[in-house]
Amino acid sequence: MTQKPNTRQAPISRDTDRSQAAILRAARDEFTEHGFAGGRVDRIAVRAGVNKRLIYYYFGNKDELFLSVLEHTYADIRQAEQSLHLDALEPVEALRTLVSFTWHYFLDHPEFLSLLASENLSRASHLKQSGKIREMHSPLVQLLDRLLERGQAQGLFRSGIDPVQLYISIASLGFFYLANNYTLSVIFGRDLRAADALEERLAHMTDLVVGYASSRPDTL
Repeated sequence: MTQKPNTRQAPISRDTDRSQAAILRAARDEFTEHGFAGGRVDRIAVRAGVNKRLIYYYFGNKDELFLSVLEHTYADIRQAEQSLHLDALEPVEALRTLVSFTWHYFLDHPEFLSLLASENLSRASHLKQSGKIREMHSPLVQLLDRLLERGQAQGLFRSGIDPVQLYISIASLGFFYLANNYTLSVIFGRDLRAADALEERLAHMTDLVVGYASSRPDTL
């Protein structure tokens, strides 16, 4: 007797994927607005249009849900970085591209900065439980390492640059400016969110990073 194919599994799986995606989006928005400490599972359930018990069924508890949001948030930016195909660009152009991408990603995804700030208040207590986060960042380090090696081989970049330190510098130049934009604008009497100010900041960051990496900063 021929066994009938199972036609119910796929729809169930799709429903599960949709529900989990809706919960993660809702949790991202909730934690972005209120931080981890102020985020409420009740509000996440309302945002996602699901029963609160379903959140606990899929994610266990609030801490595990927040960790899932963080992992997805990091995965998004790491995936976007890979799509830049920096290996196909000349070293200086690739470094400029990475600085510009990171800056515009921060501008386009303010939730990323908010979630990171919240996790730092928790002293990375959630990320410490992640089995994915270091593996997720390894390709970025390797990508930067290859970029620096290519630049050094062509005589464009100096030797001895740590790719991790370089990325931290690239990220921090944009992160600090945006995270402290309101106070800095008041202190210095400038609208640091104005379009021309943002363009000026990007040019400044790019010159700093490329100048630091360059073996001949006066020629780049």
